[in-house]
Order: sequence, then C-alpha cells, then structure tokens
Amino acid sequence: MTSSWLDLQVVWMAINIFLFLWFYFFYDLGDQFFYTRHILGCCGRTMRKQLDKNISFHKLVAYMIGLMTAVHTIAHFLNVEWYYNSRLGKYDDLSMALSSLDDSGNTTFLNPIRSTTTTPTLLVFTSVAGITGVIITLSLILIITSSMEVIRRSYFEVFWFTHHLFIVFFAGLVIHGAGRIVRSQTTTNPLHNATFCKDRIDDWGKIQECPVPQFAGGFPQTWMWVIGPMILYVCERLLRFIRYMQTVKYRKIVIRPSKVLELQLVKNGFKMDVGQYVFLNCPAISQLEWHPFTMTSAPEEDFFSVHIRSVGDWTQKLISIVEQMGVDGPFGTASEDVFDYEVAMLVGAGIGVTPFASILKSIWYKFKDSNPKLRTRKIYFYWLCRETHAFEWFADLLQLLEREMEERGMGSFLTYKLYLTGWDQSHANHVMVHADADTDVVTGLKQKTNYGRPNWDKEFEQVRKENPTSVVGTFLCGPAVLATVLSKKCVKYTDVDPRKTKFYFNKENF
Repeated sequence: MTSSWLDLQVVWMAINIFLFLWFYFFYDLGDQFFYTRHILGCCGRTMRKQLDKNISFHKLVAYMIGLMTAVHTIAHFLNVEWYYNSRLGKYDDLSMALSSLDDSGNTTFLNPIRSTTTTPTLLVFTSVAGITGVIITLSLILIITSSMEVIRRSYFEVFWFTHHLFIVFFAGLVIHGAGRIVRSQTTTNPLHNATFCKDRIDDWGKIQECPVPQFAGGFPQTWMWVIGPMILYVCERLLRFIRYMQTVKYRKIVIRPSKVLELQLVKNGFKMDVGQYVFLNCPAISQLEWHPFTMTSAPEEDFFSVHIRSVGDWTQKLISIVEQMGVDGPFGTASEDVFDYEVAMLVGAGIGVTPFASILKSIWYKFKDSNPKLRTRKIYFYWLCRETHAFEWFADLLQLLEREMEERGMGSFLTYKLYLTGWDQSHANHVMVHADADTDVVTGLKQKTNYGRPNWDKEFEQVRKENPTSVVGTFLCGPAVLATVLSKKCVKYTDVDPRKTKFYFNKENF
C-alpha cells in the first residue's frame, strides 16, 4: 500500500515537471522564431494568447511541484519511521520477518533499514535517496521563496541566481531514484503465495508453497521524463550563446528626463517585430545577469532601441556604465498581434509605454510607405503616468504622428489620451493659467493632458459605439491590478451577438 502511494506521488510529480519543462521550452523556442505565429494560421491568435500566459502556467506548475514534493517527503518520513519500528519488532511478527530478510548480495531485502543501529536520520544522510532528497528539497525551497514578488522586485539578483538552482534540482532528481528505496515484491519460482504464507513465517524456504519472498527497487524513470526537454534546453542555450557572441554596436545613447536611458543599438542580422523584447547583459556589472526590456524602435528602422528607467542597482549601474553590453533576442509578446485587429486599444502605464512606442513608430512608417498590408484602421492609445517628466520620453514621437496624420487627412486614425495620475498644487495653478493655450502645457501636443485616472466604462462604451461591428484588441503593459480591471471590461463590453463588437484582452508578460 505504501509503495503504491509513493509511486503515485512520484508519477504525479514527474507529470508536473514534464508539463512544466515542455511548455517552457516550446514557448521559449517559439519566441526565437517570431514568425511561428504566422505558421499557426487561423488558430494563431488563440494559440498565442495561451502562450502569452506561460508565466502564469509556470507558477501554477511550480506550486504543484512544491505541493507534491511536500506530500512525497511526508510520506517518506512516515515510511522510514514505520520501517524502523518494524525492524525493532514493534508491530507484528510478519513485519519483523519481512524487515529481517537478507541475502548474500544484500539485494532482495524489503526494509532499507538493515540493522537496529540504523536510525531514520542516519538513513536519510547516508543513502543515495536520502542525500539527493535533502539537496533537491532545499533547492526547491530556495527557488520558491526567492521567487516571491517582494524579493524578486527588491533583490532581483537573489531571484536570478537562486532560480538557476533548477540545474541542481533536476540533476538530483535524476539521481534520486537510483537509491531504489521504494521496493516491490518480485516473482519467484515457485511462486510465493502471500495469502497462504503470511501466517507460516517459520515455513518460509522450507516448503514449496512458501519460498523466501524477494523484493527489488523500482527502475529509475525520471530521466525518461526530462531528457527531451533537457536536450531542447541545451540547444536553446547554444543558440542564445551564439547570438550573444555577435557584436553589438552603439548608434546613439541619450539620457532622457526622469533618469531614463535610451539605447539605440545595431546588430548584424537582427530582425524584430513590434512589441518584442530583448535580454540585455552588461559584463561590466555581471557576467551572468540578463534583464528583459521591450524594444521601442520600429521594424522599419535600421537599429533597435530600448528605454531603461533607473529603478534598481543594476539599472543605476548600467546608466553609469554603457561601454559593454550583450543582447539576446528578440522574444515575442502579446503586442505582436496588434496589427491582426481592425481596432486596437493600447494602454501603457509609466515605462510600460515602451512596446507601444514601437507600434506607433511602425504605424508611422507604414503610413509613410503606404503599406497595403496594414489592416488596422483605428487605434486608441492611453498613457498613464505619475509625473510630468515621464511624458517627455515620447512626446516628440506623438507630435510627429499628430502632424503626419493631419497632413494625410487621417487625423481620426489615432486617438490618444494622456493621464497624469500625480500632481501638486503648483502644477495645478500653472495649468489653470495656461488653460486657453492651443497646446498642452505638459507635452506641447494639441491633445490636452487629463488629470486622474480614466473612466474605463466610458472609454469602452465609446470604442464600442464608434466600432459597432469590429474585433477590438486591448493591449496592456502595466500593473496586474490594471490588467484585472481591463480584462473584466473586455468581457463586460463584448456583445453576445457575434456580428457586433468583441474585445480581446492581451497583456505583456516577462
């Protein structure tokens, strides 16, 4: 009974690990070739939306692995205690007889505690299964605890390095089963009749019906579950290493207001799509640390750019040291699908505007070149910031788009609204004085800045009214709280009539 229960736990945990690894590598390798979503054809949008939830899936599987590890460990603790007591004869004659089984090769036993001097603690720290079990459990505890949001955001380096203990975890997991501590009865010739022989212990090996029962440990199977994903992992790492070794050149370095660094980089053979992100590495800071940043350039430009806000030790050092850097990417995100929709709602919060800067630039180039493949006919852009300086990052881009659309008689194509969520009395007084100015006092745009947060019910109602038969893609790069609000609004304002307006929610995930 105990053996079967443990086997069930092992298989269930293996299934979780298998799903976790295969999903991770399928998604990650898919991002290496961003045209994968085009191969998916009509199913691409649905498939991509599921793949964009890879981090949520990653967390859920990790929680399940943690839960199954706890159950597995507790079951082992109970087993070892029962084994020890059976060896001491605390239960019944049958359990003591089974615990005393031995042979010259010490291979057909049932109880792993081979003597009364072997305590449960000694077994844990002297057996293959025990030592590897302790190692992989400690590794898992460190990985899970360091993944808590408070640690990940405040001490990213701790999260980054402890997460790589997965190598130790999987190595220990593969070796763990080699201890063969979970054992089952083997077939003997003649067959041992357990029902008949359990009450005839003294006759074991003396009569034909009761040969001495023999047991063997189960064959290690974990490697069968992980070898496929591990091969893909090695291939993916080799690909990323090759890309890392390619030279990256600086085209332009600009320090924007509010301690925002803009890097314009050039790399041979580099191709991107809107909304994608890259991993940046600066060896002068850390050889092993990579951080994701959304690209703000358009695919039509001969360079790629990122905007980096100073929010931690690594970014602060990067702003001071920009002589060395490695780039890995690009990687796909939900924003790549923006041109698959007739109407798009783009919502950025703070530095979360970066993927939409890329989209807006690409739109400008497509209009400039009169690209016939542009399906999108209307874009609503919302940008929420806490401070006025943040608007200066891309105000010049918005001014350019504003002017370009008016010259082409397409001023209604782009509707943008800027929201300042934090201000003081002096700023309010300044705005009141210049309330009649033709342009906004903050951005210099014709569209005036709004103060406070958007009334999303009003915004969604307006979009639905102006686009009564369209499929609207709603894209967010911002906090989880805002994601919850927008996803609910998409459901609320989607019409049950398939011929009318439908909203699909998409969120950036790193």
